[in-house]
Amino acid sequence: MKNVITKGAKLSGLPVTEAELELINKQTLEPLAAEQVFTFKIAVCDNEVDRDFEVFPRATLEKMAPMFVGRTIMKDHQAKADNQVARIYATEAVDGTGTTKNEETYAQLVARCYMVKTDSNADLITEIQAGIKREVSVGCGIGKAVCSVCGTDNREGYCKHWGGREYDGKQCYFKLENPIDAYEVSFVAVPAQPAAGVTKNYTGEEQKIEETENTEQKDLIEAELGIIKSFIFSEKEGE
Repeated sequence: MKNVITKGAKLSGLPVTEAELELINKQTLEPLAAEQVFTFKIAVCDNEVDRDFEVFPRATLEKMAPMFVGRTIMKDHQAKADNQVARIYATEAVDGTGTTKNEETYAQLVARCYMVKTDSNADLITEIQAGIKREVSVGCGIGKAVCSVCGTDNREGYCKHWGGREYDGKQCYFKLENPIDAYEVSFVAVPAQPAAGVTKNYTGEEQKIEETENTEQKDLIEAELGIIKSFIFSEKEGE
């Protein structure tokens, strides 16, 4: 898989209703009863410009929503069958209140998930209910990363603008558009972070910071690297 973006998300509880159970049973081979399942929901992402100066526009949330239906949830990022503990059975883009920096009505992409109650995952369910396990990492593929200042797609080539800086009074951030696919959702203790010294890696190629003898310039670069968190922009071989 190429151009995988992973973002931290949080989950919360969800009651099992007849309507939810009907959607769940579209994913199963044999119908499940309400007492057999534990359900929860994940706020996958929203359309606010985040601390990394990136944003999923509302249209991106809408396009990603059906891509996550049927995707598995794993204990960790190890893609093994035994690590599968839950599955997403429904998603929707939900409007909130207020206006984002991207000048849109605030919205979240929410995924609803189910887990079969078994002895092997009883402890995991308890930890979710207790709020111990509530961070997950969500992976998806994005086709475009558009600069808000110049409109350059940084998946095709880097522009000269830095996220968070202002240019002629306009703040730079990158609009993540044209979603390609949804890959995985995994429980994590700490969301994965990008490799040190790699910046604006939207193209799948690492752009290294060049050495400079200017101490002030080094300090500025280090400060900018310090705010690059949450997302991973990496290239994986195969599909």
